[in-house]
This record gives sequence, structure tokens and C-alpha cells, in this order.
Amino acid sequence: MANVITNARLADGRHVDVHVVDGHIREIVAHGAVAADAATTEGPETTNAPVDLGGWLLLPAMAEPHAHLDKALTAESVPNPTGDLGGAIRAWIAAAAAGVFTHDDMVERIRAELDRLLLSGVTAVRSHINCGSGAGIWHLKAAQEAIAPYADLMHVEFVALTHSPMAGPDGAENRAALRDAIDAGVDLVGGCPHLEDDGPASIRVALDAAADAGIPVDLHVDETLDPSVLTLRDLARAVTARGDTAGVTASHCVSLGMQPPAIQAAVAQEVADAGISVVPLPQTNLFLQGRGHPQATPRGLTAIGALRDAGVLIGAGADNVQDPFNLVGRSDPLETAALLVMAGHVLPDDAYDMVASDVRRVMDLAPVRFEVGDPADFVAIDAPSIRAAIADAPADRTVFRAGRRVATISSTRSIER
Repeated sequence: MANVITNARLADGRHVDVHVVDGHIREIVAHGAVAADAATTEGPETTNAPVDLGGWLLLPAMAEPHAHLDKALTAESVPNPTGDLGGAIRAWIAAAAAGVFTHDDMVERIRAELDRLLLSGVTAVRSHINCGSGAGIWHLKAAQEAIAPYADLMHVEFVALTHSPMAGPDGAENRAALRDAIDAGVDLVGGCPHLEDDGPASIRVALDAAADAGIPVDLHVDETLDPSVLTLRDLARAVTARGDTAGVTASHCVSLGMQPPAIQAAVAQEVADAGISVVPLPQTNLFLQGRGHPQATPRGLTAIGALRDAGVLIGAGADNVQDPFNLVGRSDPLETAALLVMAGHVLPDDAYDMVASDVRRVMDLAPVRFEVGDPADFVAIDAPSIRAAIADAPADRTVFRAGRRVATISSTRSIER
């Protein structure tokens, strides 16, 4: 299969035509030029009509490394009147006990959220899905059913977000649920070791289960402003001691941002040496964290600068979207990128990488650098630059998956004077 995307403008200012064959970039030529292989390729070079972008900015498609699809879009049905983490947890537990969530409802909401992400320009999603005592793996079963129609539209993978505790005698039921999730085909092992009485033991449980199954790990780590909690260092040392893991991601890592610079740098180097990727989640952590600090309120972000200086791979996400844990959210990584710029002091081009190609690398997917052989996953936006795209977040976008147009937003604007 071959496709041509014409009259595109890349971030470096070039106006180009992108030739795609079998879902990957075959060639990028100046707009209007003839591709070098056009005269030599046997058979029809283009099976679909060329897509003319009219000079729109063509960027790597975005990705979401940390969603909670099973919780998404429940803010109306599961209100959180206090707005804090405790209120969210209490609201969710009460709603579950009352039977607010059903299999069909969850399938419908997950598909609605995937639609929102796809229309924003997202072609890869990693979602944590609750599993454990009381719930078993029914959320995972609903999520797996929900994504069936999206096989050709986006890459979706699931993390078994196990309930606490995982270690010790009290964790037997949760460990059994994790085994069931692995047998059901979950893609990664998750958990929240900083919430455990014995965090290092919980880390060992997760790493052992992942190693046995041959799948990666993505843990919620240190989602707290308490500087005495530093499970990230325990994780880094555990991974280094093992020497061979299938890939480890640490999400949140908020308390690292509360450490003195010397400790930030030291821990960041340990994380880099262990090959751990880090996923900051500014939207939800800015909402939930800092409520107990009415003066000079901390920002609820990890030490992005120290981690980047150490060479740690960072891919940023949104976390919760319009549910008790985060009452707002547009399901648009440009919103995450804007928060990285404003709250994390990341420059716009770097912020975009952190919600696009760097996320793909976190997810062990090939990045999109507009080089020959790269995946042809793109988003076209009517904006003059990456900075302007982040600033304005234009609604009108065209999304390509493997070179095929899979989603379009086209709106009409008018001012009645």
C-alpha cells in the first residue's frame, strides 16, 4: 500500500510531499517534485488519492503514555466534592459499591475517550487498568473488548494497575488477580509501591511477575509531595541489581521534585543508569498535589531538569481525564505540553517531543523523526510553529496512522458583527 501526503510544512520550514509505502516513510521530497522511486516502482505507486494539507504544519503524531481509560469521563456520575485525592478515592469506592460501573458502560466510555484522543492526534496509548481484590480483572476484560475496533487506528496497551498491598500475606488476592491479568494478555505489570508498608517488597513482586511473563513494568511511584518518600531510588537500585529487565517505567515521581538539587541529581543518575523511563503527569498532579501547602504551594511535578540532565528518557502524559481524580482535561497532549512549558519550564520544541516521539520510545515504539523508514504516524495542524500549536491548540487537525488518514476535525468559525 502506498500513500502520498502533499503540500505539508515541516517544523524546520520545508514544504514537502511525503511518500509512504507499507506504513513507513519511503521518501520526503520538495513539494511538487517527483519522488525518485516513482518511475522505477512496478505497479500502482499510490492506492489512495493524495492528501493535500494546504501548507499545514505536519508533526509526529502524539501519544499518551499514562491514561486511566476505565475511569475516564466519570466526573458527572462520580462527583468529588472535596476535589482532593482522598475525596476521589472515597467517591470511586462508593460508586463501585453502588454498582455505578457496568461492563457495557465501561466499554462505551473507553471508546468515547479513545475517539477524543484520536481526534486530537494520538495514535499510541498506554492505559493503567484497575485489577485486584474485589474487582478481579473485569475492567481489563471491558477494556480489551473496547479497543477491538481501533486495531487499525491506534496502538493501545494496558498496564495491570494492581490494588495494594501486593507484598506479604495480605497481598495474596491481589497477586492472584495480577496472575489472572497476565494470563488474559495484559501488556505490562503495574502497581503503587509507595503506598505499600513494604515498598521494596512490592517492587520485587512486580519485577518478578514481569520477568516471569516477559513483559515490561510501569509503576506509579512517589505520587506525593512528602520528601521522606523516595521509592524511585528503591526501584532504580532493584532494577540495577537484577541486571536484566524487560523495560521499566516510573510514572509520577513527584517527591523527587521536593528533594535538594544534590539528591535530585544523584537519584536521577541512578534512574538513568538503571535504564528507567520516567513519565511526569502535570495535569492530574497539579490538580491533586499541594492542597496541604497553602503557602508557596509546590507544583506537583518531578525534577524534570535533573532527570533530563542525567539522560533519563521522559515521556509526559495526562493521567486522569474528567473523573474524580481530575475534574477537567481535553484528552489532548497539547494541553500536557502547555503545562510542561508553563509549570515545568520546558521549551516548546522539547515539550512537544515529550508528548510525541519520546512517548513512543517509552512505549518501545519507533519514534517519528521524518526520516526514511520512520512510521508514518502524523498529525497536521493549522499553526505556524510548534510553539503556536501548543499555545493555541487549534481544534482543526488531520491525523494519519501508517500513512492513512484516520481522523479529521474541520470546524467553522465566524464573528457576527
